[in-house]
Amino acid sequence: MRAFKLVAVAAAAVFALSATAACGSSSDDKDTAAPAMTTGAATTMAAPSSAAPMSDAPFGAGCAAVPTDPANAGSFTAMAKVPVGTAAAGNPVLKTLVTAAKQANLVDSLNTLPAATVFAPTDSAFAKIPAADLQKVLADNKTLTGILTYHVVPEKLTPAQLAGSHKTLQGTELAVTGSGTSFTVNGASMVICGNVQTANAIVYIVDTVLMPKA
Repeated sequence: MRAFKLVAVAAAAVFALSATAACGSSSDDKDTAAPAMTTGAATTMAAPSSAAPMSDAPFGAGCAAVPTDPANAGSFTAMAKVPVGTAAAGNPVLKTLVTAAKQANLVDSLNTLPAATVFAPTDSAFAKIPAADLQKVLADNKTLTGILTYHVVPEKLTPAQLAGSHKTLQGTELAVTGSGTSFTVNGASMVICGNVQTANAIVYIVDTVLMPKA
């Protein structure tokens, strides 16, 4: 009998310890679960704010050629602080365009526009034009001015407003097709880096020089 009582007491003690451990485990689980839920909620709430700037960011494969150092005059950060003529001068892929704009005395005019959308051909876009023809255009101020002003729409067009026909400073219209982050101008010139902000304009870098209809 005495042995039986000792076994019973030991069993009761084990049961009590097990119950206490179980209660402690349940409490710990609750304490651990609460922060996990809070973290999840914080992540969910943070997502929209981190995604929001993306809609205003430059887009396109060609943007990879733009310097990333904010101190570089050709970076998106630096371009956003100055008017479009000055901004283009700092961009390493727009050297020929800037040379042409200076030749046509258009840099100051572009800088003083209150608002504009500029379709900016890259150096490689100008390289598609035979060298002799390009030199002729650069030497003919009237023709050069007409071509360059055809690349400028006197209002800011966001990506959501870009598709459609738009009257240019040259006087005739150009047509943009596409949506989202994929756009083509006049059926041939692709936007390779779009929604680039400057102080007075939005720039869409294109891979082909646009030619106004005669």
